[in-house]
Amino acid sequence: MAPLLKKKKTPPAVCQIGDKDVIEKMLRKPRQRMEIFRSIDTADQGRVLLCQDSRVQKSIMNNLHTHEMIPILNSVDPDQATELMRQLPEGRAKRLTNQLSQQLREKVEFLLRFHPKTAAGMMDVDYILVHQDQTFGDVAKLIEKHDLETGRPPIVLVLDEESKLLGELPVYILALKPASTKVANNTRKLPSLIYNADERAVVTTFLKHPHRKVVVLDEDKSVLGVIHSDDILAILDKRTARDLFRFAGVSSEEDALDSPLQKFKHRWMWLVINLATAFLAASVVGMFEDTIAAITLLAVYMPIVAGMGGNAGTQTMAVAVRGIVLKEVDLASGWKFVWHEMVSGAMNGVVNGLIVGLVATIFNGSPMLGLVLAIAMVANLMIAGFFGALIPLIMKALGKDPATSATIFITTCTDVGGFFVFLSLAKALLAPGS
Repeated sequence: MAPLLKKKKTPPAVCQIGDKDVIEKMLRKPRQRMEIFRSIDTADQGRVLLCQDSRVQKSIMNNLHTHEMIPILNSVDPDQATELMRQLPEGRAKRLTNQLSQQLREKVEFLLRFHPKTAAGMMDVDYILVHQDQTFGDVAKLIEKHDLETGRPPIVLVLDEESKLLGELPVYILALKPASTKVANNTRKLPSLIYNADERAVVTTFLKHPHRKVVVLDEDKSVLGVIHSDDILAILDKRTARDLFRFAGVSSEEDALDSPLQKFKHRWMWLVINLATAFLAASVVGMFEDTIAAITLLAVYMPIVAGMGGNAGTQTMAVAVRGIVLKEVDLASGWKFVWHEMVSGAMNGVVNGLIVGLVATIFNGSPMLGLVLAIAMVANLMIAGFFGALIPLIMKALGKDPATSATIFITTCTDVGGFFVFLSLAKALLAPGS
């Protein structure tokens, strides 16, 4: 059997359950934030700091003395230390780097060379390279040496005869087979990316390959580092939060504890744009003022028609944005997607139109009103499918963020289109003298 390795220490896991109360307390009490942070055990400060929002991280680190920062940076993984260093002014980051332990300093300096939103900027450098003709005994000695030097168990990457990546040797296998076992027969393939691949390519690779890690390669195909699934989950969490802010028209830089003036600055533009589009929808309603005055019951059902269109458009937009992010669809190739969303909208319109039409017929005693509502519902959900799919593609082609800009225009199209179809039909089929 290959020798079992005793782990010296484990790097702090990010965001443990017990940290939640401390983090919330630090957010609620910004004036006592440093006092609260300094009261945390030194061994836990790095983990708690990594759990914070980037602005809170900057605030804390800018108020920490150098002798307080060094133990924190030495306690976390090199990629985590690099992430924290990127929050600091360049001059101070350089001074701190010079005071780190030699091994950590070399790794941090290496990682800081790369853009943080590329594959190399997200990778970890805790790995060792072995060749396929080595034995488990050889690998165990290398792991033990790495563990003694860094306090962290490495990833074992296997190279072929030409020193190109062959795959990964799962560490647990070392305990299951004799030390004389050859590495080549126990290698598991891993996906890889070039070092300058962007964040989107990294996420897409993880989604397409159900592995816990992706290897980052240099231009000559030599290994630079490894990206773990935890890093990708953190990116997806941030992206989800960011997209939720954007869908609502709220800046991702806005904090719950911001002052009223700061909140105003973040939101006023979006609300003005929404107001302008609301006037456009109101002008369509104004065109049918006489019809609504003659049939007041129309006012009861107008919000239903518009609301269903808006909700359907938002659903379609969410699918479109996800397709754009994953590079599944673009404006040039997206017409099939737009058509499918229109057909889906029509099908949903038929189902919901039958329901609302039946309600109007039973409770209002007007089969004709039910027919108008049913037709309007089908038309508006088709409009929602069309513009909900097309507008994000257009915004992306124009170089705009579809998650930020599309929702306002889609809502406008469904409101204007829904009101126009519904009130036009009502005027033609229900108004006196029609």
